[in-house]
Amino acid sequence: MKKIKPTISVIIVNYNGRPLLGECLDSLREQIFKDFEVIVVDNASTDGSISFLRERYPEVALVGNTENRGYGGGNNDGIRVSRGEYIAILNNDAVVDKRWLAALVEATVRHEVCGMFASKILNYYDRSIIDNAGLLIYRDGLARGRGRLEQDIGQYDREEEVLLPSGCSCLYSKKMLEQTGLFDEDLFLYMDDVDLGLRARLAGWMCMYVPEAVVYHKYSATAEPFSPLKAFLLERNRIWVTVKYFPLRMLLMSPFYTLVRYTVQGFGALAGRGAAGRLVQSGSFLSALGIVCSAYGSACRGLAKTIGKRRRMRPLWKISAAAFSDFFTRFAISVQELSLKE
Repeated sequence: MKKIKPTISVIIVNYNGRPLLGECLDSLREQIFKDFEVIVVDNASTDGSISFLRERYPEVALVGNTENRGYGGGNNDGIRVSRGEYIAILNNDAVVDKRWLAALVEATVRHEVCGMFASKILNYYDRSIIDNAGLLIYRDGLARGRGRLEQDIGQYDREEEVLLPSGCSCLYSKKMLEQTGLFDEDLFLYMDDVDLGLRARLAGWMCMYVPEAVVYHKYSATAEPFSPLKAFLLERNRIWVTVKYFPLRMLLMSPFYTLVRYTVQGFGALAGRGAAGRLVQSGSFLSALGIVCSAYGSACRGLAKTIGKRRRMRPLWKISAAAFSDFFTRFAISVQELSLKE
């Protein structure tokens, strides 16, 4: 007898996250919506994650990689074996409300033209604080959570269009992914959600924010929030994303906005504010400058490959350059908030 396909495939990428998996998976067991499968992709963990999963969560489909394939590669491995009509991406350092999946599924019925759905993500440790309610974007390609670190007083309780969902917790249409492609594995970590989201936007897909799909996030529990590696990958991947998707005029203007951002981040570094301030506190101003230079060097080495990706994806683009540019007005984040807020 042929097994009926589930509506949703929930994919969790894990790397040495055994202490996090139990609470995350227990919250999925408590979902009031039951028509889903759970796929955990383990990126060569050495902390006993696989044996823990086999013993405690036999219902979970397990993909065991022999190497760490990063966020994009791990999620792609899960997507390739998934059977659902929709793909829910969930961080292993997140815990979901019991109506999380139900709210997302109900939203897909109301918004059939949407290929992406964003959750309302709150801080796990202080659930009155917003982690993000979708993503905002700066004109050089960097993105940040909408409402991050704001007190939750209901200001993001309306279902509405947002630019992109956060990769911490989101829902993608399988149909959209089949049309536009999966995560770019060259990015490895960070900016993966922005890359996929902008590609989907260029192909004409929308994103809807679903405030009833609540998630509690242990921010950066799986990676250092202000590490040199994160700073390097964010800057390198941002460059690749702009080259892949920005219309020519925006691409030529983006270095100006980056220079403005560096100026504000430089102030933040000296004043001990924002990610730049935290990075300098753990190293030095010169070491932070070295990270930026290394990111540009790596980005340049991958430039020819990135331009090739742009050319291959160009036939998918359905919106005009003006419409794309309008996203950076409608869903903009200020350089001050981006640079001086943690």
